[in-house]
Amino acid sequence: MLRSLNTGVSGMSAHQQMLDVTANNIANVNTTGFKAASVTFQDTLSQMTQNAGAPGTGLGGTNPAQVGLGVRTAAITTDHGIGAMMSTGKATDLMIGGEGYFVVSKGGEQLFTRAGSFNLDASGNLVTPDGAQLNGWTADAAGNIRAGAGAQPLTIDAMATAPARATTSAQLGGNLPDDAEVGDELVREVTVYDATGNPRQLSLTFTRTAGGWGVAGTDGAGATGTGSVAFTNGTQGGAANVMNVGGITVDLASLTGYATMQTATFTGQDGAAAGTIVGFSIAQDGTINGTFSNGDMRAVGQVAIASFDNPAGLEKVGSSAFRATVNSGVPTLGAPGDDGFGPLAAGTLEGSNTDLSKEFTNLIMAQRGFQASARIVTTSDEVLSELTNLKR
Repeated sequence: MLRSLNTGVSGMSAHQQMLDVTANNIANVNTTGFKAASVTFQDTLSQMTQNAGAPGTGLGGTNPAQVGLGVRTAAITTDHGIGAMMSTGKATDLMIGGEGYFVVSKGGEQLFTRAGSFNLDASGNLVTPDGAQLNGWTADAAGNIRAGAGAQPLTIDAMATAPARATTSAQLGGNLPDDAEVGDELVREVTVYDATGNPRQLSLTFTRTAGGWGVAGTDGAGATGTGSVAFTNGTQGGAANVMNVGGITVDLASLTGYATMQTATFTGQDGAAAGTIVGFSIAQDGTINGTFSNGDMRAVGQVAIASFDNPAGLEKVGSSAFRATVNSGVPTLGAPGDDGFGPLAAGTLEGSNTDLSKEFTNLIMAQRGFQASARIVTTSDEVLSELTNLKR
């Protein structure tokens, strides 16, 4: 049989693979986190028809004569370049703005992906659309991240609580009226808390005196305290002025004493009852910050990302995920924003990195290459037909 017949068939097969890869890239032009692939060809073994000859006395050397036996696919390489940013506004949609891959667990296997479309399931796990769990590090009750070599599925506990804080200080602001009569009283109250979160009322009674205002305090648990406030041209002159009521330091230094205005009030206190988690947000460094009903905010976990020495060695396993291979190297885990790892952008997703103009050009090249290889087959068939017609 003619060598050209098999050569033409190899060309058709190779360009068919190129067409398959190109079609898949185009089909995934809108797939979140998709990484396009490209085909590299190389020639196959060549048949030697004449060996090379060394030059001798009175005779020059000769070059080898070889006939190529076709083409084959040398590699199908994945392009791990970053895709376009797509804003979604959804808090659990994440994009890595640089190198790295999200670490997810599915069926006991650790996989890696750039598709950051996550949702909360009924158990509080951050999961991909096909149920793979996002991995990272959890935080202790104080909000300290327990980062380590391994990452585990992240769970946002719907029953998480922020501990109560005992009130140790309170502040007042506003104005005490300078035109008040001697003996006039103003009462101001604020809710304060003990170490277990039990509330009680801290009450201050301001009594107008000839030289300013006397202050008597009670905290609702029997503790009392006294103090005074005096003004010069409506101000206290910047001097510190505090009083203590039941272990709570009350700051009076911001009060003013101008006429007609009666706006003195508590402006804050540092205690709180225990709180339950009501929401969360994800920072650029991957920290998941829980917001609690008592106004507290603390870390409840951190997203981990992985890097590889050779990302092109990763194996596609579907659902925009990859598996580590012997040629990708083992994953190195780190926090977003660390050296070698890109920061996270919440509320955005990474689009496909398919370049349509390039893919349509490849589509034409694959089509023409297939057509030309097919023409080789038909031409070889015509030659064989002529050979068989020599005997009639």
